[in-house]
Amino acid sequence: MSEAPSATTRGPINPIKWIALLGRRDFPTDGVEDYCTFLGGALQRQGIELQQVRVPWMEKSGIGALRQLSRNCSAWRGRWVLLQYTALAWSRRGFPLAVLAVLAILRRGGARVAVVFHEPVRQRGPGLLQAIRGACQSWVIRRLYSGAAKAIFADPLETIDWLPRDRTKAAFIPIGANIPEPESRPEASAAQDGAAKTVAVFCLSEPPNQEREVGDIAHAMRSAARNGSKLRLVLLGRGTAEAQQEIDRAFADIPVQISNLGLRSADEVSRTLAASDVMLCVRGPLFPRRGSALAGIACGLPIIAYAGASERSPLAEAGVELVPWGDRDAVGTVLTRILSDGKLREELRRESLRAQETYFSWDKIAAAFTSALGAARAGS
Repeated sequence: MSEAPSATTRGPINPIKWIALLGRRDFPTDGVEDYCTFLGGALQRQGIELQQVRVPWMEKSGIGALRQLSRNCSAWRGRWVLLQYTALAWSRRGFPLAVLAVLAILRRGGARVAVVFHEPVRQRGPGLLQAIRGACQSWVIRRLYSGAAKAIFADPLETIDWLPRDRTKAAFIPIGANIPEPESRPEASAAQDGAAKTVAVFCLSEPPNQEREVGDIAHAMRSAARNGSKLRLVLLGRGTAEAQQEIDRAFADIPVQISNLGLRSADEVSRTLAASDVMLCVRGPLFPRRGSALAGIACGLPIIAYAGASERSPLAEAGVELVPWGDRDAVGTVLTRILSDGKLREELRRESLRAQETYFSWDKIAAAFTSALGAARAGS
């Protein structure tokens, strides 16, 4: 069992200690690991040390990894273990049965298990195999919920239709951005008339959705360019470098300056987004766990996104303009309006910053965890 060092430096002499238990690492970036790192930094400021531990079931035999977990978790009796769940973190092909064995070992060792559901519902897709895979995931999710001492969801509980009526063990805690909050955020109204306005896109989908997504972005940028404004599109994050040929085809005749930065450090992402004027987030209907949108909110950006999944979440209070799913003409219309109206951009910017401070700052998230788990009773 490999154990990563604590995400933060020690604070109190005898801090409360929690464990963040992770499955398979995702590549090229691991959003769950980033989540645990930022959460750990905020918890440290409240006197709680969060240690990241991985179950290396991909590197070792499954039995060997579980035996090592059983040995290691003997020291976790009475402590909170935050078991991080996504389907692919605990399976090779979307059948995450290994996580149920992990839960059983933790409970047998006396740990207090809080399952953090990064995916509260099954993955969906066409075909019989996906239907079987999805049914397995739904069964695993319900078994995890039943066996956990606490269940943490990043979606509002009223939007999760499979939860039982008695939800005393469930808690809704929003996730935050996996980038640092920028030290400064230029005010939208400070942009000079005639200066190029920057539209940010953070992360793109993999094929086959990539073509549709790049097409939606190009259509919106073409609409905004028709009024003669100088425009710059900056793309960064996962999937953007791989989409370069698709981007070149889609923007061949559109008068827009394009900067495709690819994967960048979290600090670079933060600075780039903070210097932008608006974000396009059109990977699908916006939902509360969309990391790219949360990054834009942390940087004070107005965001244009597709409606359908965020209306009953704190995202609705941010500077987000929602348009009907798939309506690329509406995306272009709203983008043109926001880029041409400095007062509107400033209003949306302030709404995003208020939502960040109220819901999505890591200190607020850490406080919600200590309230939900009862840090004073969680063991040390």
